[in-house]
Amino acid sequence: MKILHVEGGRHLYGGAYQVLHLLRGLAARGHDNLLACPEGCALSAAATPFSAVHSLPMGGDLDLPMIIRLRRLIQAGHPDLVHLHSRIGADVMGGIAARLSGVPVIHTRRVDNPEPRPWVAVKYRLYDRVVVISEGIRKVLLAEGLPEAKLRLVRSAVDWAAYARPCARRMFSNRLRLPEEALVIGVIAQLIPRKGHGDLLEALPPLMQRHPRLHALFFGQGPLAEPLREQIARAGLEQRVRLVGFRDDLTDLLACLDLVVHPARMEGLGVSLLQAASAGVPIVASRVGGIPEAVRDGENGLLVSPGDTLALREAIDRLITDPELRHTLGAGGQALMAREFSVDTMVEGNLAVYHELQG
Repeated sequence: MKILHVEGGRHLYGGAYQVLHLLRGLAARGHDNLLACPEGCALSAAATPFSAVHSLPMGGDLDLPMIIRLRRLIQAGHPDLVHLHSRIGADVMGGIAARLSGVPVIHTRRVDNPEPRPWVAVKYRLYDRVVVISEGIRKVLLAEGLPEAKLRLVRSAVDWAAYARPCARRMFSNRLRLPEEALVIGVIAQLIPRKGHGDLLEALPPLMQRHPRLHALFFGQGPLAEPLREQIARAGLEQRVRLVGFRDDLTDLLACLDLVVHPARMEGLGVSLLQAASAGVPIVASRVGGIPEAVRDGENGLLVSPGDTLALREAIDRLITDPELRHTLGAGGQALMAREFSVDTMVEGNLAVYHELQG
């Protein structure tokens, strides 16, 4: 089978990383991949061993000529089906291009933010199947009127064994300029409003006073970087809370975090949560969207209501003061990832949808 994958993201994390896992798994099973992605994107080089890569201009939701570019690629490559992996124009323009070319088309929905019901009725007619990465996203789309017969659930995956490694404490402390005795909270998310960084910053000051060894690191980048720096400065936490940007060595660092906190207001599933659980790190996260599928309360973390800074503070404090509970939840996370979120499970789930459309 030959599949054209369309991914509009420029950075190799989140959804784009899932595409890479899928490309690798499909190639290993003897299928042919074509990948359309933006010029200069990080996925392009990483995907080359597993796919023919076509770098195209992708200008977002108003880039109507993307339809022409993708249709030409479909006509030249003759894929059996088209799999659209992101929004930012690739979903609608890719869907139109596939329809005009008479090729079956699948769209993977990775976010749980609602869309206007009339728009859902029009947009999702473009797709033969819609793959959702969590039950939370499935419920959103059903509530917006999408027929259940069109939906398929295939959860995101993580190569959990790659993260299940011992902590190299000295390396971790040196790279991140931390005292070796520090207790470290990690937040791994784009710096955008719905990820809830501001809620954590409101919760932190009393925790910092009570736990002098406590530090917090925000991994990621985004438009909120400067406002968050200002909020950190206003709270007088510059020496204990830092923005460390996007890190390509996260696999090395994760196991040394004492706790991952994800106070998102909205979340489709949360790949960073799968990575943290794979590394044996306990998690405090919001009970929202698809998060409860990745973070099982009492099994690999603690869940709190989104925006409830008091509950967030209490959950963090509970885990900071109970290393045995941290260890239990960390082990529970690794078992959960191996059982339900393996790359093989994700690849086979997508293949089942492909075979369904191929008859």
